[in-house]
Amino acid sequence: MGRLCQTDGLTDDQTEILKAVRTFVDEKILPVATELEHADEYPQEIVDGLKELGIFGLMIPEEYDGLGESLLTYALCVEEIARGWMSVSGVINTHFIVAYMLMRHGTEEQKKKYLPKMATGEVRGAFSMSEPGLGSDVAAIKTKATKNDGADGGYSITGQKMWLTNGGTSTLVATLVVTDEGADSVYKNMTTFLVEKEPGFGETAPGLTIPGKLDKMGYKGVETTEAIFDNHQVSADQILGGEPGQGFYQMMDGVEVGRVNVAARACGIANRAFELGVAYAQTRETFGKQIAEHQAILFRLAEMATKVEVAHTMMVRAARTKDSGERNDVEAGMAKMVAAEYCNEVVQDSFRIHGGYGYSKEYEIERLYREAAFMLIGEGTSDIQKMIIGRSLLKDYKLKK
Repeated sequence: MGRLCQTDGLTDDQTEILKAVRTFVDEKILPVATELEHADEYPQEIVDGLKELGIFGLMIPEEYDGLGESLLTYALCVEEIARGWMSVSGVINTHFIVAYMLMRHGTEEQKKKYLPKMATGEVRGAFSMSEPGLGSDVAAIKTKATKNDGADGGYSITGQKMWLTNGGTSTLVATLVVTDEGADSVYKNMTTFLVEKEPGFGETAPGLTIPGKLDKMGYKGVETTEAIFDNHQVSADQILGGEPGQGFYQMMDGVEVGRVNVAARACGIANRAFELGVAYAQTRETFGKQIAEHQAILFRLAEMATKVEVAHTMMVRAARTKDSGERNDVEAGMAKMVAAEYCNEVVQDSFRIHGGYGYSKEYEIERLYREAAFMLIGEGTSDIQKMIIGRSLLKDYKLKK
């Protein structure tokens, strides 16, 4: 194990968990990742192994049969898993966001109903906020839940959602929709529903269709889907937290931890790209010596390692800030932006070190090259992060008149 991506101040439990995850990555993920990724095959054996390790319940409190670990522990595990294959970290990311939102905002009945089964992976979560014409403009959501006439207090959901990671394998989808709460702000007229469905494609619940997998440049193996609601009936008991109109704030809380997760994924990809680059540079020879001995390659390796360290450090700070109970919108935005941008730069540098072989599908760096691109857009682009960071800084540093 190299000196990069080390974290100070970890407990013995955290150290042992990370050691177990790293061993699992080295033995069970890295040997098969490229083959499964090229085949776009769902990594069922790997997912089953993660269930046995307790990763699906890592942050769920012990009272709900989870391990009760911190966001930092989770983020460091994600970093290790993404080092093996980024798609696998995607399998657990949206599951975790839904579990986190339940922990923070769910009613006690909702927690008891879902969290124990989420901890074992029996219930699998997906997170649905985006829509086909939405992008980052959450206020433009059109999927609507209309309250039914009568005493049952149920709702009818109609609309189309987009970019659901785990859309097929999930059985519980946290879905942000518009409801009519009579508020003067669109953000206070949004509600998160806990939508239950069967795993698979087609009509997975009455009035809910998951059409199939979207074909993507990278991020393969894990499925990304649409979700089409057509008069889907859901009871008021399935409103996250029990009160309508809180959905936007609940989702933004989930997105903050999602950004830490994406930062961790980017760190894992970057670390692996560095490992591949520094190894190749010591085996490839030109002009009578290893290419690592050429100053141009040596400088490139030094810059790559520094970027990996910077991204890891910022990711750890963002996770620890959230664990302390503080809002971490700035820290998470900075970590996500830096980690994603540096990840792409490190992967490109490793790709260049590999030369023509980097363009061959036989070499792992080709897969990382495609995976790194997703980090630039997942959980908000760098431009969105800059807007969030800049607005918060203006509040903190506002001039006194």
